[in-house]
Amino acid sequence: MKIGFTLNGADVSVDVEPEVMLLEVLRDHFGLRGARATCGLGVCGVCTVLVDGEAISSCIVLAPLAAGRSVTTIEALDDDDPLVRSFDRAHAFQCGFCIPGMVLTAKAFLAGAEHPSTGEIREAFGGNLCRCGCYRKIVAAVASAAEEDVR
Repeated sequence: MKIGFTLNGADVSVDVEPEVMLLEVLRDHFGLRGARATCGLGVCGVCTVLVDGEAISSCIVLAPLAAGRSVTTIEALDDDDPLVRSFDRAHAFQCGFCIPGMVLTAKAFLAGAEHPSTGEIREAFGGNLCRCGCYRKIVAAVASAAEEDVR
């Protein structure tokens, strides 16, 4: 089946089988490798992308559900993005494997949160796992970005 959607600001279309996951389409059809396949259950956050501004686990969303919607991957952000700079300043990374999902989760969270508490930030990242244990620095990066109002 042919589906069309907006991907990182550009209109795209792709022919896919109805049971294909959005993550597979992003990686295999468009070469976008920022979202990664890890758990396949939607519990680790490594495959997080934004669909119409909402953070979702692309490993459990069928690609046809993206039809007519706006999908944003980490590749849409550059090093000058204020949120990316905030993560960099806080050294909120170690191996970097989880960071694309963390940054996109932060982007969605900050779009709807004004002056979030540390507890609210931690709760917002409940679906994102960092195997290196950089949580304190990630929370600091998001808190700093919230102070700067990088929405």
